[in-house]
Formats: sequence, structure tokens, C-alpha cells
Amino acid sequence: MENGIRILVVDDEDAIRGVLFQVLGEDGYQVTVADSGEKALEIFQKDPHHLVITDIRMGGMSGMDLLKEVKGINPKSQVIIMTSYASLETAIMALRAGAYDYLIKPFEELDLVTATVARATEQIRLTRENQELIETLQKKNEELEVLNKIFREQAAYDGLTGLHNHRHFQEALAMEVSRSLRHGRVFSLIFLDVDSFKTYNDMHGHLKGDGVIRTIGEILKNHLRKADMAARYGGDEFVILLPETDKTAAQGVAEAVRKTIESHLFYGREELPTKKVTISVGVSTFPEDGADSQALIQSADKALYKAKESGRNVVCVLS
Repeated sequence: MENGIRILVVDDEDAIRGVLFQVLGEDGYQVTVADSGEKALEIFQKDPHHLVITDIRMGGMSGMDLLKEVKGINPKSQVIIMTSYASLETAIMALRAGAYDYLIKPFEELDLVTATVARATEQIRLTRENQELIETLQKKNEELEVLNKIFREQAAYDGLTGLHNHRHFQEALAMEVSRSLRHGRVFSLIFLDVDSFKTYNDMHGHLKGDGVIRTIGEILKNHLRKADMAARYGGDEFVILLPETDKTAAQGVAEAVRKTIESHLFYGREELPTKKVTISVGVSTFPEDGADSQALIQSADKALYKAKESGRNVVCVLS
């Protein structure tokens, strides 16, 4: 699939274009570059690419204007916005205007870039498959209404777990930051991932691994209030958004989830070195651990890394 994905990279900085051209090319994508929004639009009009990665601020046409033009020409093309910390608010506006995701420049880790692109191309693949399914089912008018309902739900939910997906989480987090700033409230994030999940998959296969991910999704649903939101962040990573919840309360929720998963009788757990499936968990709280979405995510991620370094199967916060 990746070799068939065409990516258009748009930035007025030679270095950024060069890095993305090399990294994405090595991943098997077909990459075209443009040094302005105007040139990118000209290229896209002749050959609509599957994915456009564009800086949000350039001389002449902005990334936001290019986003609107791209979506007008081909709504199925995905757009990833590149921005600086100072322009995060504009990046959120871009998400609401139809962008798939955003990247912060300068890039701290190229793995984050490739992971974001991989999620976008997976969405492109799903969209393509959905379109093929639509073309088949359009012959049966009585099934079309049900199909449209399914596709509307897919825009916000992860197909494997039934939890919200990464994109919907980013939008919900941005709105929660705005709401909490406006009303002077606190809220918390819980980041978690499955310990040694690759080992489990290698032992029992990806179908059983999917079963673990699906079950963890159910466990998360059972531990949340109606106001809370759980999402599959990607792979074996999950995130929980807890409105109006301080750090102590969030740690309590995280610990309850950790204990439930540790004690659950997952298939084949006795064959693992630890004899059980466990998770590592990081907790961050707004505003003490971050005054915006990106900072809060980074704090939760650092706390999760701290949990991994502490031997796994623990809940950690930043000290």
C-alpha cells in the first residue's frame, strides 16, 4: 500500500523539504516537494495526491488556504499541517477545517513524523476500501442508509476497540483546554500502553493480540464516567481524558485500570515472562503539567516513559 501513496510536501524551507523527502522516500512513499502554496496547488490540480504535508505559514498562499483548496478539489485527500508552538491555535483551526493532524516544528523526533504519516495513510486506505464498498452497495438502495450511519461513526471511532480514535481525541482535548481556560477548571490525561506487547504478539499471533487490545478497550469503558473519554491513540497505546479531575483522582482511576488489566485472565498470559498482561501508565494534569494540548500530551508521555523505566506495570506522574 505504501508504495502507491503519493505525498506532496510543501514548505518554504529547503531543509524541511529535504528531510521529509528523504525520510518519507525511505519509507516507500512517492514524494513530491514544492516550496510555496501556489506551486503546490498547481501540482495538486494536475495530479491530486493522497496526502499533503504543508507548513501553515509561508510567503504568499498559507497552509490554511492550501488546505481549503485541496479539500475543494479532492475531499478524500488528507492534509497534515506543520506549525510551531506559537501557532498551535491556528493548527486547531486547521483540524476543524478538515486537516487530519498536525506536526510541531522543529521536529524533535523523526519517528513522530513517520508515525503521523502512517496513521494518515492508514486512514486513506480505509477511505479507499470504504469507497469500494459504497460503490458495491449503491446497487442496493435499501442498504445505503445503514451504510452512511456506519461511515459517520467511523469518522470518530476506532474500528477494533469501539473507542474514539486519535483524531477525535485531539479535537476533544483542544476543546477541553479552551473550556478549562475559560472557566478556570482542571482536568487530567492518562496515557497507557501494553507492556511487552510485541512479545505477546510473537507468541500468540496478531489475532490474539487484537483480542487483548479489544478487551482493554472494554475495560476502559467500564471504568469511565459519562463525561470521560477514552481513545485508542495508536497501536497498543490508549489515552483517557478526565474532565474536572485533579491529579490525585486521576491517579486513582489509572491505578484501578492497571489492577483490573493485571488481574484479567487474558489468553496465554501464563506463557509470558511476567505470567500476566500489564500496562504502564503516565498521568498529567492541566494546567500544572502543561498549559496547552501539546505540552500536556508531552508531560503524560514523559510520565509513561518514567513508568517504563521504573520496571513497568506502574502508574507514574512527573515529580
